Amino acid sequence: MAFITEDFLLQSKTARRLYHAHAAEQPILDYHCHLSAKDIAENRQFRDLYEIWLEGDHYKWRAMRANGVSERYCTGDADPYDKFLAWAQTVPYTLRNPLYHWTHLELQRYFGIDALLDEKTARKTWDLANQRLADQDMSAQGILRNFQVAVLCTTDDPVDSLEHHERIAAGGAGIRVLPGFRPDKALRTEDPIAFNRWIERLAAVCNLDVTRLAHLLEALRKRHDDFHQHGCRLSDHGLDFCYAEPCTDREAEQVFDKVRSGSQPMPLEASRFASFLLLFFGRLDAEKGWTKQLHLGAYRNANTRMFKSLGPDTGFDSIGDWQQAGPVLRYLDQLDKDKALPKMILYNLNPADDYVVASMIGNFQDGRLAGKLQFGSAWWFLDQKEGIEWQLNALSTCGLLSRFVGMTTDSRSFMSFPRHEYFRRVLCNLLGNEVEAGQLPNAEEMIGAMVRNICYDNAVKYFAFPPVSVDAGASVLGASR
Repeated sequence: MAFITEDFLLQSKTARRLYHAHAAEQPILDYHCHLSAKDIAENRQFRDLYEIWLEGDHYKWRAMRANGVSERYCTGDADPYDKFLAWAQTVPYTLRNPLYHWTHLELQRYFGIDALLDEKTARKTWDLANQRLADQDMSAQGILRNFQVAVLCTTDDPVDSLEHHERIAAGGAGIRVLPGFRPDKALRTEDPIAFNRWIERLAAVCNLDVTRLAHLLEALRKRHDDFHQHGCRLSDHGLDFCYAEPCTDREAEQVFDKVRSGSQPMPLEASRFASFLLLFFGRLDAEKGWTKQLHLGAYRNANTRMFKSLGPDTGFDSIGDWQQAGPVLRYLDQLDKDKALPKMILYNLNPADDYVVASMIGNFQDGRLAGKLQFGSAWWFLDQKEGIEWQLNALSTCGLLSRFVGMTTDSRSFMSFPRHEYFRRVLCNLLGNEVEAGQLPNAEEMIGAMVRNICYDNAVKYFAFPPVSVDAGASVLGASR
């Protein structure tokens, strides 16, 4: 019997009804991911299962290392099949890790493979998957269509060219891929060499001399405008914690001048400069009606030896334990006092902060837009059944789950779209079980509408992406399944 059945994770009759009747066929609005716009523009065809599934997946690399697999089979020079085989040998040891669920859900949804992956089934899985990957509908664009991805937002540095987004938009393929604005490197003055290299790239793309703070702000505003013209409606910051130190224009200018001269700022100076720019970016977002995302609490690059060898995003990050409430609340309060608080999504990585974040957003709802501030979907280490339930429960207790904008993959893999299905199953199971326990009314029309809203419709209304025609005048944002 297959492991991934049609009722996977659905423990009650009502849960199954909610999922199959109201969640399963909803389109996907993946408003934050790290997929390559270049791959989509070029309609990349993946050569084999390693290339689409393991090439950049640090989740799998972490599990393989924990299972005693040599780095050669993770990020090294081993043959692609040998790397896949090392992963297949690891999979049985991932029982109760979300990777076990994701692995088999992905194999089933992409390739129709029901067999449990292990050393014995590896070769057949490899051959079947590679045969399927040769089909045109398994190209990068084909996958987006297969999974009914109505809108996908990438993550882009202000210095990045938007040429690939232009190609996608001009391609007439009915695929809506929009840039996301992530200016984190503008905040990182603690490394003057890296900061100044980035400033020079920004200056080049803007055709400006960036020698003063005013020039920097002009360049950043220009790129913000450029992104907006390309359909961008979200910004994002990946931060240990929110920066919220008081900083005058003059103080920020002094720090900028110091770093541009090649000098190392003091930690407090760097924090003040980051605080200054974070407010600047908040005001830009508010002016244009964008949504700002703050991803808080990751302890990145903890293994400095491996960071120096492999670079970032290679599987050496974990949950941090910084105090989040004070800085975030000061940041939100300052923007609110300036009447410049944009729509905002706060993601936290430490489950100890779930109720902190869920309660914080209630302080700044303004009564003009439902759910203006959002407690973001369970992220990274929390993106699994238990973590998703924790987030849903905290949001339900402290706020309005009905106004939640739902799931996002936050992924670098074209194999990650079933995470939306996984989230929807967990959501429907939670609600369905509570209906059957008498904790929620047995009112399918009301609860089914809530499920549809969380899966798709809330996000459509919240982000207000510019419409685009797909075929016969239909709007991709108006899709209703």
